[in-house]
Amino acid sequence: QVQLVESGGGLVQPGGSLRLSCAASATIFSMYDMGWYRQAPGKQRELVATITSSGSTNYADSVKGRATISRDNAKNTVTLLMNSLNPGDTAVYYCNAVRIIVTGLRHNYWGQGTQVTVSS
Repeated sequence: QVQLVESGGGLVQPGGSLRLSCAASATIFSMYDMGWYRQAPGKQRELVATITSSGSTNYADSVKGRATISRDNAKNTVTLLMNSLNPGDTAVYYCNAVRIIVTGLRHNYWGQGTQVTVSS
Protein backbone atom coordinates (compact mmCIF):
# COMPACT_ATOMS: atom_id res chain seq x y z
CA GLN A 1 0.00 0.00 0.00
CA VAL A 2 3.07 2.21 0.19
CA GLN A 3 4.71 3.21 -3.07
CA LEU A 4 8.34 4.28 -3.21
CA VAL A 5 9.85 6.05 -6.19
CA GLU A 6 13.59 6.58 -6.46
CA SER A 7 15.26 9.24 -8.52
CA GLY A 8 18.69 10.74 -9.00
CA GLY A 9 20.58 7.78 -10.40
CA GLY A 10 22.71 7.91 -13.48
CA LEU A 11 26.25 7.93 -14.75
CA VAL A 12 28.83 9.47 -12.44
CA GLN A 13 32.57 9.77 -12.85
CA PRO A 14 34.88 8.28 -10.21
CA GLY A 15 35.38 10.75 -7.40
CA GLY A 16 32.07 12.39 -8.13
CA SER A 17 28.97 12.76 -6.01
CA LEU A 18 25.32 11.92 -6.30
CA ARG A 19 22.07 12.61 -4.56
CA LEU A 20 19.40 9.95 -4.55
CA SER A 21 15.87 10.73 -3.49
CA CYS A 22 12.98 8.49 -2.55
CA ALA A 23 9.43 9.77 -2.52
CA ALA A 24 6.90 7.81 -0.50
CA SER A 25 3.14 7.78 -0.83
CA ALA A 26 2.58 6.83 2.79
CA THR A 27 0.39 9.18 4.77
CA ILE A 28 2.15 8.04 7.93
CA PHE A 29 5.64 8.29 6.51
CA SER A 30 7.09 9.39 9.83
CA MET A 31 6.26 5.99 11.32
CA TYR A 32 8.44 4.06 8.88
CA ASP A 33 12.06 3.12 9.15
CA MET A 34 13.68 4.00 5.83
CA GLY A 35 16.73 2.70 4.09
CA TRP A 36 18.80 2.52 0.97
CA TYR A 37 20.09 -0.79 -0.34
CA ARG A 38 22.00 -1.70 -3.44
CA GLN A 39 22.61 -4.74 -5.57
CA ALA A 40 25.40 -5.19 -8.06
CA PRO A 41 25.33 -7.91 -10.72
CA GLY A 42 26.15 -11.28 -9.21
CA LYS A 43 26.03 -9.99 -5.66
CA GLN A 44 23.56 -10.05 -2.81
CA ARG A 45 21.51 -7.00 -2.06
CA GLU A 46 23.29 -5.10 0.67
CA LEU A 47 22.50 -2.34 3.08
CA VAL A 48 23.87 1.10 2.30
CA ALA A 49 22.25 3.23 4.97
CA THR A 50 19.17 3.33 7.16
CA ILE A 51 17.35 5.95 9.15
CA THR A 52 14.73 5.00 11.69
CA SER A 53 11.47 6.73 12.43
CA SER A 54 13.23 8.36 15.37
CA GLY A 55 16.08 9.62 13.21
CA SER A 56 18.83 7.18 14.14
CA THR A 57 21.17 6.36 11.26
CA ASN A 58 23.59 3.61 10.41
CA TYR A 59 25.83 2.95 7.44
CA ALA A 60 27.56 0.09 5.76
CA ASP A 61 31.30 0.03 6.36
CA SER A 62 31.88 0.48 2.64
CA VAL A 63 30.22 3.90 2.62
CA LYS A 64 30.98 5.26 6.08
CA GLY A 65 32.37 8.74 5.78
CA ARG A 66 31.10 9.04 2.21
CA ALA A 67 27.35 8.78 2.64
CA THR A 68 24.67 10.70 4.46
CA ILE A 69 21.07 9.61 4.78
CA SER A 70 18.37 12.02 5.81
CA ARG A 71 14.61 12.29 5.80
CA ASP A 72 12.07 15.04 5.49
CA ASN A 73 8.82 13.91 7.04
CA ALA A 74 7.00 17.00 5.81
CA LYS A 75 7.81 16.02 2.22
CA ASN A 76 7.65 12.25 2.67
CA THR A 77 11.14 11.85 1.27
CA VAL A 78 14.40 10.21 2.18
CA THR A 79 17.67 11.25 0.61
CA LEU A 80 21.04 9.61 0.21
CA LEU A 81 24.06 11.76 -0.50
CA MET A 82 27.27 10.04 -1.52
CA ASN A 83 30.62 11.41 -2.50
CA SER A 84 33.99 10.03 -3.52
CA LEU A 85 32.21 7.51 -5.68
CA ASN A 86 34.17 4.62 -7.10
CA PRO A 87 33.32 1.83 -9.53
CA GLY A 88 32.48 -0.42 -6.58
CA ASP A 89 29.47 1.78 -5.94
CA THR A 90 27.96 0.76 -9.25
CA ALA A 91 24.67 -0.97 -8.53
CA VAL A 92 20.93 -0.66 -8.60
CA TYR A 93 19.91 1.32 -5.55
CA TYR A 94 16.63 0.56 -3.85
CA CYS A 95 14.58 2.55 -1.39
CA ASN A 96 13.07 0.56 1.45
CA ALA A 97 10.37 1.29 4.00
CA VAL A 98 9.62 -0.86 7.01
CA ARG A 99 7.03 -0.51 9.70
CA ILE A 100 6.99 -3.01 12.52
CA ILE A 101 3.47 -3.58 13.73
CA VAL A 102 4.39 -6.14 16.35
CA THR A 103 7.13 -8.73 16.69
CA GLY A 104 6.78 -11.12 13.78
CA LEU A 105 4.54 -8.80 11.79
CA ARG A 106 5.81 -5.99 9.62
CA HIS A 107 5.06 -3.99 6.56
CA ASN A 108 7.95 -3.98 4.12
CA TYR A 109 8.05 -2.06 0.85
CA TRP A 110 10.59 -1.61 -1.91
CA GLY A 111 10.99 0.90 -4.67
CA GLN A 112 11.63 -0.07 -8.27
CA GLY A 113 15.31 0.80 -8.04
CA THR A 114 17.50 3.34 -9.76
CA GLN A 115 20.71 2.54 -11.60
CA VAL A 116 23.93 4.16 -10.47
CA THR A 117 26.94 3.66 -12.69
CA VAL A 118 30.35 4.95 -11.68
CA SER A 119 32.69 4.91 -14.64
CA SER A 120 35.14 7.05 -16.49
